[in-house]
Amino acid sequence: MASAPSKLYADDVSLLVVLLDTNPFFWSSFSLPFSKFLSHVLSFLNSILLLNQFNQVVVIATGCNSCDYIYDSSSATSTGAESGRMPALCSDLLRKLDEFVTRDQQLGEKDSLGPTTSSLLSGSLSMALCYIQKVFRSGPLHPQPRILCLQGSTDGPEQYVAIMNAIFSAQRSMVPIDSCFMGSNNSAFLQQASYITGGVYQKPQQLDGLFQYLSTVFATDLHSRTFLRLPKSVGVDFRASSVFGQPQTDVPSASNVK
Repeated sequence: MASAPSKLYADDVSLLVVLLDTNPFFWSSFSLPFSKFLSHVLSFLNSILLLNQFNQVVVIATGCNSCDYIYDSSSATSTGAESGRMPALCSDLLRKLDEFVTRDQQLGEKDSLGPTTSSLLSGSLSMALCYIQKVFRSGPLHPQPRILCLQGSTDGPEQYVAIMNAIFSAQRSMVPIDSCFMGSNNSAFLQQASYITGGVYQKPQQLDGLFQYLSTVFATDLHSRTFLRLPKSVGVDFRASSVFGQPQTDVPSASNVK
């Protein structure tokens, strides 16, 4: 199995690619307002940047019809503030997020098949892996990459094959996929993603303390995780999903694919 390049800045330097679920169908009926969710996320991202001056954060917005990069701390600039820090992070991310939500809504209105209620997780995972591969090829020195999915929408069964391809690609590149799922039920896709890639799957029970979950579970760099007891995946459903949302028993699943 081919492995990712191993020369790093240091053991505790991280590249965190965050997949941000912006699905309006989910947030319009969820108990935690999207604005409050964003305040938790922004505080968490800022803490990652403050932990190490070489840490890098990339944010990809995941909509129902599209996904796009909305923040990259390596290219963020701001007058009167250190690059990649507050308030540059807030202003740049929120501005691009607002533009993205508007574009994604317009794409949904043009779709002749009607609105899609699940988020395009397969697309954002692919974009995250493409960005990470670009970092791998940029030179011998690079931070340790990992992906964090902040997801609330239900799984889209029609994306099963694309998502599994992305999961196995991350596994081959030794890129952990962490998952913080906020929906009512667990996400089988993200449970499999975290289990297969060696990441952490967490479903917060107290959403008012979301920042505490993020900072104590997902802020830890990969080297430090070897000394900690982080949540383990329990009861992962490895059955494949059909396009109709029902588990299938005659399709190869993650548990028997080498």
